[in-house]
Amino acid sequence: MSSAFVDWSEGGEIATLVLNRPEAMNAIDVPMARAFGAAVAQIAAKPPRAVILRGEGRAFVAGGDLKRFADDIGQAAAVVDELLDALHPAITTLAALPAPKIAAVHGAVAGAGLSLAAGCDLVIAAQGTRFLMAYDRIGAAMDCGGTWYLPRRIGRHNATRLMLLSQVWDAEEAQRAGLVDRIVAQEALQSEAQALAAEMAARPTAAFAAWRQLIDGAETRPLDVHLEMERLAFRKASRTEDFAEGVAAFLDKRGADFKGK
Repeated sequence: MSSAFVDWSEGGEIATLVLNRPEAMNAIDVPMARAFGAAVAQIAAKPPRAVILRGEGRAFVAGGDLKRFADDIGQAAAVVDELLDALHPAITTLAALPAPKIAAVHGAVAGAGLSLAAGCDLVIAAQGTRFLMAYDRIGAAMDCGGTWYLPRRIGRHNATRLMLLSQVWDAEEAQRAGLVDRIVAQEALQSEAQALAAEMAARPTAAFAAWRQLIDGAETRPLDVHLEMERLAFRKASRTEDFAEGVAAFLDKRGADFKGK
């Protein structure tokens, strides 16, 4: 399916979201933000078992589109609200999906694009990909969850260094920092992302969702509270079809056939 600036597939085990404004290197403007939100809502209505997020053309996402700001700088705050009123529900809906999210990135991964990539569970990057915050270049604060996801993924020091020193990381440095999980040739990016998504979809995706929720909350809970959260998550998992299948498969010495239920 498609709309202005975003293509998507939904209804199967693997959903794919394609940011499709290649003439602007997928820089996000208000119409694109709204199209992205609508696509995410459609996908969430029929939850998949894995999600791929990628960009069309020469870049993943080159950040936000600054032209609207330049047209009337006095209305910049109102434009920010328009953009983020559309993007915030999409970001929280994606985060709430049990399915593992895979960002398949290439070219420029900047600004909001960096935030969107960092918010995925796994990032696969083409050789030659460049990662940068870019907000420091326009005197802006980071948005789209970047200050939530990046410190959790690469640590506070690396996130701060990336911003304060206006650094541009290649795929190899991003991998060393923990932002990228796998580097592939540009021509193999889509096929490798599809293969990784298929691998994830065949695994116990309901359990993955529980792990993510526990990890996200671990830094803000005392140990005794967190241990109880783990107990509740394990108890809930023990009632799933996947748990019964996993135990049976382990004892039978065969591969498990997980359904995400």
